[in-house]
Amino acid sequence: MPFSHILGQDTAVGTLVRALQAGRVHHAYRFEGPPGVGKELAAVALSQALVCTAGDPLGCGRCDACRRAAARSAGRPASPLHPDVAIVAKNFYPAAVIGRSRDELTEISVDQVRAIVLAHAAYPPHEGRARVFIVRDAEDLSVGAANAFLKTLEEPRPGTHFILLTSRGDRLLNTIRSRTLPVRFAPLSEPIVRGVLRAHGVPEERHDLAAELAAGSASAALELADEEQTASRDAFVKSVLAAATARDLGPAVAFAESVDRDKGALKDDLRALNAALAREARAAVSSGAAGTADLRRASVSAKRYAAVSRAVTHLERNASPSLAMASLIAELRSITG
Repeated sequence: MPFSHILGQDTAVGTLVRALQAGRVHHAYRFEGPPGVGKELAAVALSQALVCTAGDPLGCGRCDACRRAAARSAGRPASPLHPDVAIVAKNFYPAAVIGRSRDELTEISVDQVRAIVLAHAAYPPHEGRARVFIVRDAEDLSVGAANAFLKTLEEPRPGTHFILLTSRGDRLLNTIRSRTLPVRFAPLSEPIVRGVLRAHGVPEERHDLAAELAAGSASAALELADEEQTASRDAFVKSVLAAATARDLGPAVAFAESVDRDKGALKDDLRALNAALAREARAAVSSGAAGTADLRRASVSAKRYAAVSRAVTHLERNASPSLAMASLIAELRSITG
């Protein structure tokens, strides 16, 4: 069964399975939840069930239709091989395919909605069962694209289904939200995330930090556990702590000025720094017979943890990365035992 490999989402999968078994699949779903928790896997499984030709209401996963719904073409776009399953996504199609002069680097344009959705949704499926449109990162729909989508989304022809995937449902137009049925996807449990890392052959020594920082996202954990990223992150943590304990401000200023990471990467690095500080604090008091010096070290680590958390908040509020790091290191230097 196509749904059997979706881990940790029993509630969401149960909702879809019941709808399929009852023959009452909604025409427009909104799969909401963090990135990397199985939303697209569930969308593919639902599309397989809807186009399956073997008579299994949940999709057999073995017939030609099921296999083509899950398979992707080589090159760009990596579209489903089944003609009745389509993906809508930012920068997914070459500009020429959707009648544009340049690629969609920042949003899903109205041109894509017209070329991929509106040009096909008004007609019957090619192979008779159903037609499915999977909208990846639906919050990337431009206002024009969302408005062009509305009429079809509200009154599709029979057998036409839309599955909108989003980690930021609050960014969707209210009119889009009101025309779609929400299905919630939760963060994955730590054991499941560790299982995914293990299945991908990630060395055990990288599991702890990746699982801790991933916030329940399997894709984030795999990215965080990447060897190159791990080395870069470790170097960042060591450099910040060295700058914070240096005798003068020279290393601190030099390090702050050298920061060239984008804000997303810098926030991940700072969360790794906080994970290291949390481990320091736990180690200082874990013996059960912590003395005054141990408690002092734990207190310093806790205060530094709070300072790093504030720096992450400043970045989320659009602070300059170099200024945020300069301010953070100055604050870390002021925290002493």
